[in-house]
Amino acid sequence: MAVTDEAIDKIKQMILAGELRPGDRLPREPDLAERLGLSRNSLREAVKALSLIRVLDVRQGDGTYVTSLDPALLLDALSFVVDFHRDDTVLEFLEVRRILEPGATALAAQRATEQDVAALRAVLDGLGDEPTIDELVANDLEFHRLIAACAGNNVLSSLLDSLSGPTTRARIWRGLTQEGAVAKTREQHAAILDAVASGQADLARSWATVHVAGVEEWLRRVL
Repeated sequence: MAVTDEAIDKIKQMILAGELRPGDRLPREPDLAERLGLSRNSLREAVKALSLIRVLDVRQGDGTYVTSLDPALLLDALSFVVDFHRDDTVLEFLEVRRILEPGATALAAQRATEQDVAALRAVLDGLGDEPTIDELVANDLEFHRLIAACAGNNVLSSLLDSLSGPTTRARIWRGLTQEGAVAKTREQHAAILDAVASGQADLARSWATVHVAGVEEWLRRVL
């Protein structure tokens, strides 16, 4: 194991063991290096790496702290990676969405409040009759983000948010709009909303499956 990897692992074990908790400040660099049996350079590189993936927060002039370790924060790195996907991996991301999104939509049907439903309806109503690509992508992202949020599961919501990056959706929508699929998608969004609003989890799951699978099927034909 590389020295930096060893340093990362030792800090990770301190967090997992509860020696360092969310919001805790790390000991001074020389003290922590001595405690872990590491060189200060190795420790410094480990801290840099862990700060990049939002495990640690380096505050200039104040010290280094463990972040909140909130799923949305930690999974933010995944969203960054997704935006670098190659065209031949788009289907793989969609397959993962097809597995996760129907379940999230079913949970949303069970847990959404009246305020949640009103917010979803406002998103659908806010899309004009002839939206631009940017408007369509933004509206689509917001609708699916709200559905995932209604599921009441932060990990699931963060995963879906990471997989539904603007880069992926923009590429898909550019092709879909050329085939006149905008109206169909709006109808499917409305059907999903109706199922969520009426608390019909199985119906919501089915419509979400149809919605994502339709995009996936189109991509399989054109890629």
